[in-house]
Amino acid sequence: MRLRNVPGSREAIADSPLAINEPKELKGKWNEEFGNNNPIRIEIGMGKGKFITQLAMENPDINYVGIEKYSSVLIRAIEKCEDIEINNLRFIRMEAEYIQDVFEKDEVDRIYLNFSDPWPKDRHAKRRLTSKQFFERYDGILKKDGIVEFKTDNDLLFQFSLEQVPEAGWNLDKFTWDLHNDEEMVKGNVMTEYESKFSAMGNPIHKLIASR
Repeated sequence: MRLRNVPGSREAIADSPLAINEPKELKGKWNEEFGNNNPIRIEIGMGKGKFITQLAMENPDINYVGIEKYSSVLIRAIEKCEDIEINNLRFIRMEAEYIQDVFEKDEVDRIYLNFSDPWPKDRHAKRRLTSKQFFERYDGILKKDGIVEFKTDNDLLFQFSLEQVPEAGWNLDKFTWDLHNDEEMVKGNVMTEYESKFSAMGNPIHKLIASR
């Protein structure tokens, strides 16, 4: 997918009180940033922020951090929050592979992965956010009872993910190939931008939940 550059987006992100410009300085200190000891949950590859912003609004006693590598996309998430008083949400512009530089061991209690880049070529498999290499990174920041939730409409990526969870030494707690018709797993589901789009096209949404 070709992303259009948004002039001034990096400057606007740097000026936003919701954006963290030096996230490495907060490693092990995220509760100080939020001013409380509430659980911290992150979304990696959050896109325009619909999902994580809604979660933050619905759950004021949980802190959320959205991670997105494209400034042209992240700025849209920030713009969505300009007219909302929201204290439990922060954004970081960064590459996903550096999350262990930003979060301390046991600092995060849940990780959301939504409609991640499938990286379809085999030689790029380790770049997929559900690869065993990334599960090793998640292991380094999640609490012992922490979980990873993943949603996609991509059949090949989902099958790959189902195989990677046990290969990484994790437990596959739940999964479904058709989330919106799964009465149990669809409870409390918050839709992302892509989820709304692909569902309207008739694509079934897949979801898995993994733990250690």
